[in-house]
Amino acid sequence: MVASPIAIDVRRGAITDLGTVLADRRIANEGRIAVAVGPGQGAQIVADLDLPHCEVFRVDGGSVDVATELGKKLRSGAYEAVAGIGGGKTIDVTKFAATMAGIPMVAVATNLSHDGIASPVSSLEHESGKGSYGVTMPTAVVVDVDYVRAAPQRLVRSGIGDAVSNLSAIADWELAGREQGEPVDGMAVTFARVAAEAILHRTDSVDSQEFLTALAEALVLSGMAMSVAGTSRPASGACHEILHAIDQLHPGTSNHGELAGLGALYASFLRTRHLGEGERRMADIRACLLRHELPIVPADVGLDEERFARAVAHAPSTRPGRYTVLEHLDLSDDEIRRSVGEYVQAVGR
Repeated sequence: MVASPIAIDVRRGAITDLGTVLADRRIANEGRIAVAVGPGQGAQIVADLDLPHCEVFRVDGGSVDVATELGKKLRSGAYEAVAGIGGGKTIDVTKFAATMAGIPMVAVATNLSHDGIASPVSSLEHESGKGSYGVTMPTAVVVDVDYVRAAPQRLVRSGIGDAVSNLSAIADWELAGREQGEPVDGMAVTFARVAAEAILHRTDSVDSQEFLTALAEALVLSGMAMSVAGTSRPASGACHEILHAIDQLHPGTSNHGELAGLGALYASFLRTRHLGEGERRMADIRACLLRHELPIVPADVGLDEERFARAVAHAPSTRPGRYTVLEHLDLSDDEIRRSVGEYVQAVGR
C-alpha cells in the first residue's frame, strides 16, 4: 500500500495556510521551496501570499516536454519541495516534475475538474496525443473552496462526471476479477465507491459550499484509491478508455470529467443490455449527470453517433491489457454502431 498524503485541507480560506504547510519539516527542512503556477488563478494566489523565499516557475501547457523542463529546473536548483498551484494540467505537470527531481510535492487545486488532484498518475500531452504516467502522490493536498468557486462553473461540474465514473470503473475491475482472475483490492474499491456515492445522490449543486467540499473530498479520495491500488483501476475502466479514444481521434472535443461521465453511462448501458446487470445504477448515473447539466449522449459534446462509435471501437487500444466490459463483449464495428444508436434512444433527453 502506498502512503496517503500527510495533510488534506479542504475548506474556505485553506490557501491562506499554504505557508504553514510548506514549512512542515516533513516537507522541507531549510525552506528552499519552488512554486509552479498555471496561467489561471495560480499567479494571483502567489501574489496574494507572503512566500518571500519561494521561487516561482510559470507552467505553460500540460505536455511531457513542459513537465520535463520543470523537472530539470527543480533538480538543478536543489529545491527541497515544490507546490503546484492551478488546475489539472498544472498539477499533473508538477507531479511529474517533482517525481523526476525526487522531491515532495504539494498540490494546491484551483478547480475540481477531475480526480488528478491527489492521484499517483499524471495525464500529459505528447506528440501522439495524451498519455498517463505513474508519479509520486502529492505529500499534501490543499483545496480552497473560495478559489474553486471563482473557476468557470463548467470545470467544477466536470469533476462530478469523473467522480461518479468510479462506479463504472469498479464494475469493470470486478468483471476482470471474475473473468480473468485479476486481483481486486477491496480497500481501493471501498475508497473509490465511497467517493462516487458521496456525490451520486446529492440534490444540491456546485452553487453550494457544502457540495463543493464534498466534491473536493471525493476527488481526493479517488486519488487515494488509486494510490492504495498502485494502479488507476479503481477509477479508470471502459469509461476512461472511451474518453482517451475521443481525445486521440477527436482532440478538443470536451474536458476529462465530462467525457468520463459520458463514457461511464455508455459502459453502464452495455452492462445492462448485454450482461443483464446494473440497470438501477445506470439510472442513478444518468440522473446525476442530468441534474448537473453534464453530457449524456454524444451530441452533447458535439459528436455524431458514427464518430462516437469509432471512438468506442478504438477505446480498448488505449489501455492494452486492461479488461473491461468493452473487451469482454468484443463487439464488432457494426454491433458497436447499433449499440450506440440504442444507447441514444434509451438515455436521450
